[in-house]
Amino acid sequence: MSEAAAAARSGAGAFSGFERMVAWRYLRSRRKETVISVIASISFLGIMLGVATLIVVMAVMNGFRAELLTRILGVNGHLIVQPLDSPLEDYAQVASRINGVPGVKYAIPLIDGQVLAQGNVGGGTGALVRGIRGEDLGKISIVAGNIKQGTLDGFDTGDGVAIGKRMAESLGLVLGDTITLISPDGDVTPLGTTPRMKGYKVAAIFEVGMSEYDSSIVYMPFSEAQLYFNMDGRAQTIEIYVDNPDNVDALKPLVEQAAQRPVDLVDWRQRNETFFSALQVERNVMFMILTLIVLVAALNIISGLIMLVKDKGHDIAILRTMGASRGAILRIFLMTGAAIGVTGTIAGVLLGVVICINIESIRQFFSWMTGRILFNPELYFLSQLPAKMDPRETTYVVIMALALSFLATVFPAWRAARLDPVEALRYE
Repeated sequence: MSEAAAAARSGAGAFSGFERMVAWRYLRSRRKETVISVIASISFLGIMLGVATLIVVMAVMNGFRAELLTRILGVNGHLIVQPLDSPLEDYAQVASRINGVPGVKYAIPLIDGQVLAQGNVGGGTGALVRGIRGEDLGKISIVAGNIKQGTLDGFDTGDGVAIGKRMAESLGLVLGDTITLISPDGDVTPLGTTPRMKGYKVAAIFEVGMSEYDSSIVYMPFSEAQLYFNMDGRAQTIEIYVDNPDNVDALKPLVEQAAQRPVDLVDWRQRNETFFSALQVERNVMFMILTLIVLVAALNIISGLIMLVKDKGHDIAILRTMGASRGAILRIFLMTGAAIGVTGTIAGVLLGVVICINIESIRQFFSWMTGRILFNPELYFLSQLPAKMDPRETTYVVIMALALSFLATVFPAWRAARLDPVEALRYE
């Protein structure tokens, strides 16, 4: 112990080479310290797996939200303009003025209506008919860019409609077939209102990648929708697509001013509040549950260090008699425990990043291994497993893991520093 004695008497500063040397020796496994080494290894693996799991799960949930948000806001407008005082007969002028607002990509007049759709097979299915101009439908890239069959050329002048791929499959329709639409709001007769029934040729079939939309939406030429829903010369709403959906509140006063008439504005957050609130709650709960994994690993650090302090009581007493201060003993055991937490956290971050980068390949591998389709697009809406890491969120995970690891070392290190050399040597 001459080297340790010289270093202890030399009055080396905090976290000196002497303290780091002793801490490193306590970390190394010896034959008689197998149990302590196993506990340290379990603590390291626990922190690594906990951090990696947190990063992967949060990245997948972020990816889900981003992908669903892209598809939902790709089909629906970010801001909906509805008339208050009179029918929207000047829709073209209002849309043109709104298009001039900075931050607005385009404003699209629409007519929406619920119908019953019938095809070649099945009893029919509920559908949402959206009357839209051909030039405006071409601006909705998630639809216009995913036409699987047919074309949107001549959409305004033809008598055809565009339907989703899942609707076409469920109704047994192919390109050129006739889809029959039945609306409860038909013609008014002396005997009451009769449902309106009319057939349209399937001119295009699209697939946006979200089953809810692919199975329920029918795009109809705007002029034909005006006739079908008895809205001659009028539009029902104007949907606005903006450059930054998160900044939609700042655009509302400008849109109201550009409309030059009383309107009611509903943004995408109000329309999908329940859905995205549920995602946020689930995300927060998952973060709290998975944090318990890291907490359990931190508790293993406490138990391992307490056993190490008990086993090293004789060594601590000798170091104290050679001149090592209580602070030096405290720092030695702090570094011993913190080393497990720091290395486990770094390894967990690296493992989490690797998994996130290769998440789709991993999914396909396990699908091949099990012979089953994992993450079925028909159930989860999306065709691929998304993972989007948030740097700020990952930083929070790292800080949380390091904080728990450091806090776990405080009590055992404090006990080691408070150990009385005389008592330790007496009972050795």
